[in-house]
Amino acid sequence: MKLKVPHTLVLLFGMMVFALLLTYALPQGKFETIENAEGRSVVVPNSYEKFPEKSLLSVWSLFTVLPKAFADSQGIIFFIFIIGGALSVIRATGTIDAFLGKMLERFGDKPQILIVVSMLVFAIGSSTLGMAEEYLPFITVLIALCLGLQMDRVTAVGIMVVGYGVGYGVAAINPFTVMIAQEIAGVTPTSGILYRLILFIPFFLVGWHHVQKYALGVQMNPSKGFRPDENDIKNNPITSYPLLTKLHWFILILVLLALGLIIFGISYWHWYLTELGAIFFGLTIIVVLVSRTSPSKAAKDFGVGASELTLTALLIGFARSIALLLEEGQVLDTIVNAMAIPLQKMGPELASIGMFGFQSVLNFFIPSGSGQAYVTMPLMSPIADLTGVSRQIAVLAYQFGDGFTNMIVPTNAVLMGIIGIAGIPYDRWFRFIFPLMVKFWVIGSVALMLAVWIGYK
Repeated sequence: MKLKVPHTLVLLFGMMVFALLLTYALPQGKFETIENAEGRSVVVPNSYEKFPEKSLLSVWSLFTVLPKAFADSQGIIFFIFIIGGALSVIRATGTIDAFLGKMLERFGDKPQILIVVSMLVFAIGSSTLGMAEEYLPFITVLIALCLGLQMDRVTAVGIMVVGYGVGYGVAAINPFTVMIAQEIAGVTPTSGILYRLILFIPFFLVGWHHVQKYALGVQMNPSKGFRPDENDIKNNPITSYPLLTKLHWFILILVLLALGLIIFGISYWHWYLTELGAIFFGLTIIVVLVSRTSPSKAAKDFGVGASELTLTALLIGFARSIALLLEEGQVLDTIVNAMAIPLQKMGPELASIGMFGFQSVLNFFIPSGSGQAYVTMPLMSPIADLTGVSRQIAVLAYQFGDGFTNMIVPTNAVLMGIIGIAGIPYDRWFRFIFPLMVKFWVIGSVALMLAVWIGYK
């Protein structure tokens, strides 16, 4: 019997119902909080106290909490819509397709260079702009190139999925994961970027080695590869793409300048979501002008791009509802205290690894990175305070759990879409990716312990 996982919104609503039931079953209580040197409210260890009397939420609160959650999350939601619209306008100019196509064309006859350069491009795109779904059209191009070079479809999918998985796992400024998690945790957006950039190197090298070793093994022994039908690339891939023009290069430079301005603005001018959204919207206007795109067409592209992230916005609202119910029912601190007690006994190093494991498991049920951040960070942030782990490390544990696990969980729509286009059965993909996941879980655990030891904040 095939396991059928409900839609993520169904799972989140089920978690809302469960959260309401928890408010009835658990004792109410609260931690004492103080303001730290950075002006953020943090939990005082061992200060949890139960309330002598209990007040229950009504069932009606299950329905009123959702509008409250959307209102509470409006900054992130509108920021996501603006980014989606901006990326759609940029892609409509052909810049992204032309760049990826040129890169594949340039290194298409050099297998080892093709693997490392392609993976690097996919990883950087995910690490900075949170790209994932945008890669789907290129899987057929990669399949054609890999088959032509005596590799197989698993190699092609590995190049793309491992690349974007590493990009998400140690994202530098991914607006859909790291920046949202840092915002919820009360951590300065994009802070801690140096350590994440350093971690990018070993994770990328291990991922690249795994893909390349498999690819070279298939080249030497084709019987090891997965080629259900070499003469029929599924979905009739189009291996032609726009030519990379001077205009495309100019637009790429504009995007890089915008990202640089965002990092500078956050670091020195204390910019936040309003200013970041303004930069992306301003970038959109400039791209429209320099590409001489019709304003009406640009508006349509912007709307399409924003609409594609509607589900993400809904997931954020539903996920935030869970935490709001627990907060209004005054049992959130009760849950945090219960989770923190065993983690406190482990010490900060093992506590950070425990957070990593928790996030990895939860990603099966909530494959949306932003949705997962809203569900877990309200819990993980105070637990970090209680266990002597910095909130920055709690964010890093979330990134590892979300990003790396995206490469293996069958509830991840992007992964299933990619292997579906490639015609690869999930069990075949699982056999390829699981050994790499073990390596990433080990390296991630070591990286978190190192973060504790160096006082990563």
